[in-house]
Amino acid sequence: MLAKTHARSGDRIAIAVLLDAGKAFDQAMESDAVAYADQAEQDDQLLLNTIREGRLEASLLS
Repeated sequence: MLAKTHARSGDRIAIAVLLDAGKAFDQAMESDAVAYADQAEQDDQLLLNTIREGRLEASLLS
């Protein structure tokens, strides 16, 4: 659905009609955002642990 609305480039009425069908799109976007944030936090913790354990060298660039 999103690809089809983007393909209509600039047809704001068509996009509004598709998205106004209910809360399903909003809820799907929220769920995806929360899952993405959770995964990003897990990935960050894994990276930091790997650096602390000395399995990966890291340095700050200035």
